[in-house]
Amino acid sequence: MKKEDPGSGEGERIKIAQVSCGTVYGNVQGEIEKAAKEVGAEIFVPEVDLDYVAEKVDEFGYDFKNSLGLSVALARGYAVAEELCEADAVFVAGCHKCPRGAVVRTEIRKIIQERTSLPLVMYPFSERTKAGELLTRMEALVTIVKRRWVLERKVQEGLTAGIDSGSTTTKAAIMQENEVLGVAWSPTREVVKTGEKVFAEALELAGVKRDEIEALGTTGYGRHALGEHFKADLVQEELTVNSKAAMFLAGIEKGEAMIIDIGGMDNKIITANDGIPDNFTMGGICAGASGRFLEMIARRLGVGVVEMGKLALEGDYERVKTDSYCIVFGIQDLVSALSSGARREDVAAAACHSVVEQVKEQLLQEIDLRQPAIEVGGTALVEGVPAAMNDVLGFEVVVPKYPQYIGAVGGALLSSSFRRK
Repeated sequence: MKKEDPGSGEGERIKIAQVSCGTVYGNVQGEIEKAAKEVGAEIFVPEVDLDYVAEKVDEFGYDFKNSLGLSVALARGYAVAEELCEADAVFVAGCHKCPRGAVVRTEIRKIIQERTSLPLVMYPFSERTKAGELLTRMEALVTIVKRRWVLERKVQEGLTAGIDSGSTTTKAAIMQENEVLGVAWSPTREVVKTGEKVFAEALELAGVKRDEIEALGTTGYGRHALGEHFKADLVQEELTVNSKAAMFLAGIEKGEAMIIDIGGMDNKIITANDGIPDNFTMGGICAGASGRFLEMIARRLGVGVVEMGKLALEGDYERVKTDSYCIVFGIQDLVSALSSGARREDVAAAACHSVVEQVKEQLLQEIDLRQPAIEVGGTALVEGVPAAMNDVLGFEVVVPKYPQYIGAVGGALLSSSFRRK
C-alpha cells in the first residue's frame, strides 16, 4: 500500500494569481489560461483600483515613465503580498524584450517571497509562446501547492530508489538514511526496458534486493511510463525534483540558489528559494551548447570527455578563435585550429568556454543571477566547464556529489515521504 498523499487535493482547482504585463497585447493570455486548465488550475488576475496603483507606485519609488501596464502589474504584486486576494500560487510574467519589465518582475518576486510563503514561478514570454512551453511551469506550481510537505523534506529516510528517465540517458539511484548506496545509468532506448536495466544495476551495486525498497520515485520525460510500470510512489516533474536534489546534495537547505544543468542535448537553469523553484529557462535549439559538442571535440582530441576537461584547465581559450555557435561550424573552427598547430589544451579550453558562453547568451540573460550557483549534469564532471562557468559568472559555482544523478537522487529523496513500512 502506498502512503496516502495528504496534499494531493484531487478534484480541487488550484487558484493561481497572474501578475503580468503585456500578455494580452503579446497574444499569450489564451495560452497561459490553456496551460493552467490542463494541469487542473485556474488563472485569475488580482483586482486593484487606480488609487491603490498610485499608492504602490509611489511606495516602490520607481519612475515607470507613464507605463500603466507595469504600474498595474506592480500593484497586483503588492495585492498578492498583502493578501488582498485568495491565491494558492503566483505566476509572474512579462515580455522578454522589456528591460524595465525584467526589473519589475524581479522586485515583485522578492516582495511576494519576503511577505508570503506562496509558491511563485516567473516567465519571460515571447510572441511565439505556446501552452506547451508553459506546462512545465504550471505543473510545477500545482506540484508545489499540493506537495509542499514533500518538498520541505530535508533528509532522506529508509531505503528508497529514484529513476530519472531523460531524453538521452536514464539514471537510477538507491539511497538509505541520507546516503547514496548505488547508482547506474544507460542511454535511453525503450523507456521501460532502460528503466529496468538501470534499476537492476543500481540495486546490485547497492547490495539491495528489489523487495527491500520501501519507496520509489520517477521523474524526467519518461516518468509516467516508468511510474505505471514500477507502481511508483512518487511521479513528479523534474523542475521541482532537480531543484530539491541539487540543494540537498550541495548541503544548502535555506535561501536562494541557481541550478545550472548543461545536459547532453539541452540545458536548464532553475532559480530556487528554500529548495523550491521559482523560475526556469531551457535551451536546446543548437547542440553547440551541450555535452554532445564536448564529446565530439574530445573525440577529435583523442581523449575521453572527462580527460578533455582536465586538459582544459591547462589551456588558454583566448588563443583559439571560435566564432560560431553552431555545432558543425564550431567543430570546424576547433579542428582548423588544431591543424594550424594550436595546443590541445587550448582547444579543450576553447571548447568548454564556448559551451558556457552560449549558455550565458541563450539562458543566463533570461533569469536573475543568484548565488550560490550549483552546477549539475554530466558536464559538471568535465572540469573545464565549471572553471569556464566561474570565469563567465565572476564567482565560483558549487559542484555537488553525484551531479549527473540529480534527478534520480531527487526521486529517492522525495519518495521517502511515501515509505511503505
